[in-house]
Amino acid sequence: MSDAAAPSAAVATTSFRSALRESIRAAMLADERVFLMGEDVGRYGGSFGVSRGLLDEFGPERIRDTPLSESAFVGAGIGAALGGMRPIVEVMTVNFSMLALDQIVNTAAALSHMSGGQFAVPLVIRMTTGAGRQLAAQHSHTLDHWYAHVPGLNVVVPGTLEDARGLLAPALVDPNPVLIFEHGSLYNVEGPLSDPPPPVSLFGAAVRRRGADVTVIAWGGSLPKALAAAETLAGEGIAAEVVDLRALRPLDLPTVLGSVARTHRAVVVDEAWRTGSFAGELSALIAEQAFYELDAPVERVCSREVPMPYARQLEEAALPSAERIVAAARRTVGRDG
Repeated sequence: MSDAAAPSAAVATTSFRSALRESIRAAMLADERVFLMGEDVGRYGGSFGVSRGLLDEFGPERIRDTPLSESAFVGAGIGAALGGMRPIVEVMTVNFSMLALDQIVNTAAALSHMSGGQFAVPLVIRMTTGAGRQLAAQHSHTLDHWYAHVPGLNVVVPGTLEDARGLLAPALVDPNPVLIFEHGSLYNVEGPLSDPPPPVSLFGAAVRRRGADVTVIAWGGSLPKALAAAETLAGEGIAAEVVDLRALRPLDLPTVLGSVARTHRAVVVDEAWRTGSFAGELSALIAEQAFYELDAPVERVCSREVPMPYARQLEEAALPSAERIVAAARRTVGRDG
């Protein structure tokens, strides 16, 4: 066996948007059954620029612009998946996915169960989610927790460049529908990414920062805020451990409980409204299964209970912030004075 070191992967600076685009491109090169469909994904390059250039490379048979009817093209994607294809359906924003709820919840999520496992629905639905871009109340919802409520659906929420690049490949292999929520505030985020990219687990949570004093749990667009808060807390002598869920269904609860067992405190960051949020579900699970590990009540940092404002200052005030996360963490360790 040679003593020579294995060649290291090249590292280049890329954006979250470019990482998503490259994941689609790589999937289409690897499997001719994969195709992309949705509103403006072709000539326009996608409403957020993710599919720019793919029409020229793969042609209109595999990069399909659809009519403005979410129910129709999500249903077509379900049919294509049942027929052996591997469709990637882009819904412009999560708000518009409500027009396809019947297809997603009543059909895609239920077919395998209702057929006794005879039919698989290997469908991937991508959609932009979240606020922070002054798109006002009708284009800023965070509804990933709605879909995480539904058995039969897999719900993944990437928050890093590695996950943006790597989650699509295992999602396309999964026999069940996978919903990928891409936070709009992350598209322009840039950073280093190795080539080839590292393998990514579709459902396992990841500890993004180690700490011993408090566990901060976040996902998607809230992850950068959680990491920024942890940096601030470190300057105050509070070591925050940051857990990135990455998937809401199935939930990697053992990683969460393991972190809470180490720190004995928890702060859950969720951009959804507090009432009925996934933060509430996760807080209940921690209380049920790790009650005697806790030295303080679980804190939740969520959006204010208002339709998302358009004005920049009001939008920022409505959303979770690094400052609010820091304040919640301080409370758990008894430094709220």
